[in-house]
Amino acid sequence: MKKQQKIFYKDLLFLTVSILFAFFFSVTGLATQLVASLNTLEWLGIFLAGLFFTSVFTTAPSIVLLGELAQVTPLPLLVLLGGLGAAVGDYIIFRFVKDKISSDFTYLFSSKRKKGWISFFRTRFFRFFIPILGALIIASPFPDEIGVAMLGLSKVKSRVFFTIAFIFNSMGIFTIGLIAKTLTEG
Repeated sequence: MKKQQKIFYKDLLFLTVSILFAFFFSVTGLATQLVASLNTLEWLGIFLAGLFFTSVFTTAPSIVLLGELAQVTPLPLLVLLGGLGAAVGDYIIFRFVKDKISSDFTYLFSSKRKKGWISFFRTRFFRFFIPILGALIIASPFPDEIGVAMLGLSKVKSRVFFTIAFIFNSMGIFTIGLIAKTLTEG
């Protein structure tokens, strides 16, 4: 077996095990309990709620918690600390997948008949559009893994990625806080 093929299968196995673990964590209710317990930690709780805002398995309970925290926390503080926590969470994912995802995609599309796909990934359109789409996914309440992967594929530098993640996560958390405040006042 070729070295790149071994690396690809190892990454695929790790991804599968991670998804199964996170699924178990979510199905058993441990994810919801963990995120709900953050409500008592004040500023650290806001940061950690933002951190959990990024994962597919903890996004929903984190949104609920951020909405609850918006009732008792000034919105600028919620946005700042929650956005920072979410950016750190995305950065951890980004550092893990940045180089791996690129080499795995290259391996997947490396056969001669798939050369067209590789050339598509190198087009100006792809390099321009994918980071924008990734940033929009990060801003949405959808889990950030797909957006992080898109930014990883586009070879965004770490500092730029962190800034994008902070700004767009903060926008998403601001929207959640604003909706939560509006619903309770109305």
